[in-house]
Amino acid sequence: GIATRTRQFVKAVAGTGAVILDTRKTTPGWRLLEKWAVRLGGGQNHRMGLYDMVLIKENHIAIAGSITRAVQAVRAAYGEQFAVEVEVRNLTELEEALALNVDRILLDNMGVPQLRQAVERVNGRVPLEASGGVTLETVRDIAETGVQFISVGELTHSAPALDISMLIDVQQEQ
Repeated sequence: GIATRTRQFVKAVAGTGAVILDTRKTTPGWRLLEKWAVRLGGGQNHRMGLYDMVLIKENHIAIAGSITRAVQAVRAAYGEQFAVEVEVRNLTELEEALALNVDRILLDNMGVPQLRQAVERVNGRVPLEASGGVTLETVRDIAETGVQFISVGELTHSAPALDISMLIDVQQEQ
């Protein structure tokens, strides 16, 4: 299940310093239990809901007109009340996000070479999170780029269920 799958990802990145995170992609009504299972497996929870961190994604950026305008709108509305994470899709967007007062940058669907470049450019100024298309086969390479966090939607939306059954053996009295 979820805890077992999470443990596999955590073991795959052991020694790199990268932290495995879940996402909000959970089964309706089961979020607390699924996120608890992630913690039992050694992962950490990214966000429980929309109330504990602002994640500015591509649709927010499109509506605002730019990353800068989106971050400015959040800061104007909430000040420093919430941590702000910005999703970027390329190194140009990364540079724009770096110039702003954000708490984390999510590197969306970047390949390993581009992730390495991003880590070099950021040089520890802000925590980086890799996301998108992360599999058990690719997670170690992603972790070795130097990102601090790796979010894995698969943990809660695609973890295989444990295949169990119960057999009853009825003893006949003689």
